[in-house]
Amino acid sequence: MPLVFEVDNHVATITLNRPEAMNSIDPETRSQLHDAWIRIKTDDAIRVAILTGAGEKAFCTGSDLKKTMPPRESFAELTFGRSESDHLLAGLDTDKPLICAINGYAMGGGMELALACDIRIASERAQFALSEVRIGSIPGAGGTQRLPRAIGASNAMLMLLTGDRFDAREALRVGLVSQVVPAADLMAQARAIALRIAQNAPLSVRAIKRLVYQGLDMPLPAAMDAERYVFGLLRDTEDRIEGRRAFQEKRQPEYKGR
Repeated sequence: MPLVFEVDNHVATITLNRPEAMNSIDPETRSQLHDAWIRIKTDDAIRVAILTGAGEKAFCTGSDLKKTMPPRESFAELTFGRSESDHLLAGLDTDKPLICAINGYAMGGGMELALACDIRIASERAQFALSEVRIGSIPGAGGTQRLPRAIGASNAMLMLLTGDRFDAREALRVGLVSQVVPAADLMAQARAIALRIAQNAPLSVRAIKRLVYQGLDMPLPAAMDAERYVFGLLRDTEDRIEGRRAFQEKRQPEYKGR
């Protein structure tokens, strides 16, 4: 299978499983990724998801050019003729946190997959590049928009306009990733973070993610108003009451997402 989807303790792990092809995205993988995004969004048993790649060399090197042919439809047909776009990240609009465990090369669309995640943890072997400019194209799955938001305009321009690679240490320096760990520890560290998130109140986790991203596009006073409104929405939830009871009783809370 080009994609492996597993769920354990409210954590979904999605593994790109084409190591022989550097975990590049062929049409079957793309279709299964779209199904995975929908399952993450709609399955209440999932509170956090980890995205990673099989093998030791690559996380994902973008589209498999040997198997991905140009679409037969015009761009207008693709844009206006379908209810859902076929682009790589279609359906990935979820308030549930996504962690990317980058085990090797993250190139082109692979790096854009990583950028679409909320937390990025990299192996010491990881390398990053958006080199589309070298072949007369541009990153077309969010690279020109998410990268400046992640690492600032100057560092993003350096990467986008040269097409140069960043290694794991440089990625950490500019803030592209949160942590760099030995390859053998990558999944354990990603899972440890996921489990810490999953044990928190689900509605609070999702509200925080939504507020952070919405707030980036708002003036500060409007963002503060949104924060106060969401605080009020959560104030009387069962989980908030359970959190206080658990604290008083010196036990772990049992959150239900209600």
